[in-house]
Amino acid sequence: MQDWWKKATVYQIYPRSFNDSNGDGVGDLQGMIEKLDYLKELGIDLIWLSPVYDSPNDDNGYDIRDYYSINPEFGTMEDFDQLLDEVHKRDMKLMMDLVVNHTSDEHQWFKEHEDYYIWREKPNNWQSIFGGSAWEYDEEKGKYYLHLFSKKQPDLNWENPELRKRIYEMMHWWLQKGVDGFRMDVINFISKHPDLPDGPNGDGSDYFMNGPRIHEFLQEMNDEVLSHYNCVTVGEMPGTTPEDAQVYTDPNNREVNMIFTFEHMDLDHGPDEKWDYKPLNLIDLKENLEKWQNALYDKGWNSLYWNNHDQPRIVSRFGDDTNYRYESATMLATCLHFLQGTPYIYQGEEIGMTNVAFSSIADYKDIETLNMYNDKKNNGIRERKILDQIHHVSRDNARTPMQWTANEQASFTTGTPWIQVNPNFSEINVESDLKQSKSIYNYYKALIKLRKEVSLITTGKFKLIYREHPNLFAYKREGKGETITVYCNFSDQTIEVDEQPKGETLIHNYDVQANSHQITLRPYETIVYKGQ
Repeated sequence: MQDWWKKATVYQIYPRSFNDSNGDGVGDLQGMIEKLDYLKELGIDLIWLSPVYDSPNDDNGYDIRDYYSINPEFGTMEDFDQLLDEVHKRDMKLMMDLVVNHTSDEHQWFKEHEDYYIWREKPNNWQSIFGGSAWEYDEEKGKYYLHLFSKKQPDLNWENPELRKRIYEMMHWWLQKGVDGFRMDVINFISKHPDLPDGPNGDGSDYFMNGPRIHEFLQEMNDEVLSHYNCVTVGEMPGTTPEDAQVYTDPNNREVNMIFTFEHMDLDHGPDEKWDYKPLNLIDLKENLEKWQNALYDKGWNSLYWNNHDQPRIVSRFGDDTNYRYESATMLATCLHFLQGTPYIYQGEEIGMTNVAFSSIADYKDIETLNMYNDKKNNGIRERKILDQIHHVSRDNARTPMQWTANEQASFTTGTPWIQVNPNFSEINVESDLKQSKSIYNYYKALIKLRKEVSLITTGKFKLIYREHPNLFAYKREGKGETITVYCNFSDQTIEVDEQPKGETLIHNYDVQANSHQITLRPYETIVYKGQ
């Protein structure tokens, strides 16, 4: 089995928002097929497809009604087979989203197999990730079922061996069809403490994150299914430390190839919750990424990401999307792609798509956002403050349609899109970006090419430099007598670095160096040198 995924670059498609081929306002499988050459040209090796299974869409497809069917909004199984075939023809691979912590309450299992789910006579104090109690009363059964997410997403009972067998059968079915791996949704939630005790911190996370049998379940999944295929696995694992990740991603443990950590994405959250955002302290970010880089070096493997369907747009979050959009988008890309791990690009990131600030709550679709709005409104919080928080943090920032051209609806659809297009599509779109002399798309293309050509990016050891500098993120990658040095200015201030440029310039997001005798970084400037 080859570790082909170590040199791969992944592109995440959020199906509803990528490309609509039939004018119904919802992206679809045929729309993806139309854009495969675009992704191939970018240099993508692996496409991660967010859920396309049959679903009532209470949580945009993460509530699955049937694991063996395609949501009719996206097309048919024949369309999926065609997509998979066209991906493979272009020498790319396809990774599915595996959602097995929960199903939809409309899944046949929920109707026919009570013991596939988690029930109790009285609720404990566990809280749903989407707000409120994690327990819902079922009138017919006269008891409560657990749902760590929406009440329409009942949690599966992984203590039941028959359920696990059914899940493994489903995974075999997709892998035999030819898919190349799975991104596993909140996979470290599947093992709950069997006594379901009250959580000391009031939400229960101590008893469902990284639970008592999680390693046993993942090793069983590997033995029963994954070890039979040359596939890739990435586990989404909130609440996971680097020490946990060493165990999950150590090849000797036969669990997953890599995980998604959330620590670096929580650094701009306030003390109370994610909606209580605060400015990023760059020193915190440097220390966090250093910790993960060093902890997994020669032990496991990192997933590298700034964006996905659950996060606001990074150029708006850690950059300047108004005055220095090109510079900050390319600087952030450089900072991430020269780390050790497998980089993930979320649709639109490669053209610098930004957050959206809808003026009315009526324009938002995300269940988490709407629940938060209603909760804060009921608690007397001012509308303006709530909307400000939503503008910064809402998951819908990532879910507005892909901006292909400056034409109507950004050429995402010929109809009415399921969620409004970001109004800035006339300036920010693929067609326009490719015409620019400074193209974010072409910069990403160059980064991806460098990862394939320069093996030190994959193998080198990470070393943080200028640790205490408040605006400069600089680091080295070292190995076999070679060094790559990465300089990233995270501010709109000019930074003088007391060093002379050394070695070959691998990539640079300004046209010329400001000073050939000293490294001077202009606003959001990044430059990478390779030397002995």
